[in-house]
Parts: sequence; C-alpha cells; structure tokens
Amino acid sequence: MLGAAGLAAAETAVRTPAFFEPVAEPAGMILDYGSLLVATCLGIFIVVMGLLIFTIIRFRASSADDGLEPPQVYGSDQLELAWTIVPVLLVVVLGLVTAGRIVAIQRDTAPEGSLSVRVVGHQWWWELEYPGYGFTTANELHLPVDRTAFLELESQDVIHSFWLPQLSGKTDLIPNRRNVLWIEPKETGMVVGQCAEYCGTQHAHMLLRVFVHEPDEFERWAQEQQRQARTAPGVEEGRALFARTACVNCHTVRGVSEIGRFGPDLTHLMSRTTLAAGAATNDRANLVDWITDPNHIKPGARMPAMKLSEREIGLVAGYLASLD
Repeated sequence: MLGAAGLAAAETAVRTPAFFEPVAEPAGMILDYGSLLVATCLGIFIVVMGLLIFTIIRFRASSADDGLEPPQVYGSDQLELAWTIVPVLLVVVLGLVTAGRIVAIQRDTAPEGSLSVRVVGHQWWWELEYPGYGFTTANELHLPVDRTAFLELESQDVIHSFWLPQLSGKTDLIPNRRNVLWIEPKETGMVVGQCAEYCGTQHAHMLLRVFVHEPDEFERWAQEQQRQARTAPGVEEGRALFARTACVNCHTVRGVSEIGRFGPDLTHLMSRTTLAAGAATNDRANLVDWITDPNHIKPGARMPAMKLSEREIGLVAGYLASLD
C-alpha cells in the first residue's frame, strides 16, 4: 500500500532531476532541438562578429590613406553566392529538423500498449482519470517507467496549460476542445509540473506532481486506487457527518457518495503528498485548517468554509485522514 508516508519516503529516496535534465521523451527531443538552434545561432554570431572585428582591425583608416576609398568588391560572385547559399542551406536544414520533431511529438492516437490518462484542468486543481483502471484521482500523476502514457487534455472552465519541463513540452487545455500529449519516462523519480497559462487568482498554486514508478510498483499503486474507501475503526461518526453535509455535493468518496464532481475525488486522499494542488503538505493539521477556512491556505479557492463546529471539524478531518 502506498500511503502519504510511503510516497514521501519514495520522494526522498529517488533522485529529483534538474530542470534542464529531461527524464522522458519528448522532453529529450525538445532539449536536443533547442540545443541545435542555440548552437546554430551561436555559430552564426561568432562568424559574423569575428568578420566584423577582423574588418575593423584589418581595414582601419590611417593617416597614410589621405582619405582614399578602399578597394571595392562590387559584383563579386563568390561573396554573393556565399551569403545566399549558406543561409538557404541553414534554413532548409533547420526546417527539415523542425518538421521531423513536430511529426514525432504530435501524435493524435494512442500507441498500442500505452497508458491512457484523461487530464481535466479546473480552477485550480488537476483531475486525473485512468480509464483503463476505472478510477479518478487528483493533483498527483503516477506513471510507469519505460511505457508510453497518452494524455487527453481538457478544461472544465478557463484555458490552462499543462507543463512538465523534464517530461514534455507545454500543451494548452481549452474548454470544449480535446488536446493530446504523450510521455515516455526513462527513469524513476519525481518531477513537478505547473499550469503555465494564467487562469485566475490561484494560478501559481496549480501544481502537479508526477511520480514515475517501476512497472510492478505502479501496478500496486493502481490496485490500491481501484478499491473503495477504507472504513477505519473509530471514524464512523466523522464518516456519517461527511456524508450528510454539503461536502458530498462536490467530492466523491467511493463507497460513501459518488455524486460529487466539482471537487477532487477524496477516496484515497491520504495517498497524496499535498493538499490543494500543492498549496500545503497533506497532514491532519493542514486538513483541519483547510476544512476550517480554505481561503487561509489558498485565497480565492472555490471550496467554501462549511461553518462546522470545532468538534465537527475534528471528526471530519479524522475521517479524511483515514482515507489512504
């Protein structure tokens, strides 16, 4: 079982790659292409500046010139061919490389054997549905290493942008439109993504953590996510209170209520390391603060304060803390 403590331990046990260290395709292809463009532009800059400096030094005026005009090279076929052919060749080569990268990156259909994930952007959290496994989670994407993940990207409200620099490029989530993205992780670890399109007050706190597992570890995690919510001893009163408040109108807890669609699925809440899409660490103290006043942690959050008593908040937080 992968609870919050287990995931936190895994996070510290595995290496977190640097920003410019791709650990998946197509991020590697994007970095290689960007490096080629930078190297090409740097080469052009060095050649042009080198010729300019050489010309300034070699052909500078002196008192012996008496204002005479230097030798002219009008009509030089060699020079005209050089500054015409070389740029054309550079443009053609870069154009072919660009077209090849676009074709490789922009896949419209899921390859055979890939993992299908439906990603829906909300203000301000990520809904993650695994259709092949039959469950939905939020804000933390889990993927197996060395297997292509095919993501279908949608938005529930405004334009968002899905960006995982070490795994892939940016792709927009647009209302009433389906965009796609694929990722093929090459090593295990944890990376952090971000909504890269301003989408409202809490845009900066719309984070996405991605955990890449060994295949058998991913399957164990998926099996845990498939089961219904655990009923731990001693939380029955909190469970009943949660079930009869407005919480169930927004949140699904499989086995308790499955009508909520506006907020994250809480069936396995404590298997996640953060609350509110990365705004706070996922522990009981922050759960109490979140239930008491969501705007204290995430100003502008769509979740209202439920105006429960201190005892009721403790009961609900105790129940939620049992959902691993």
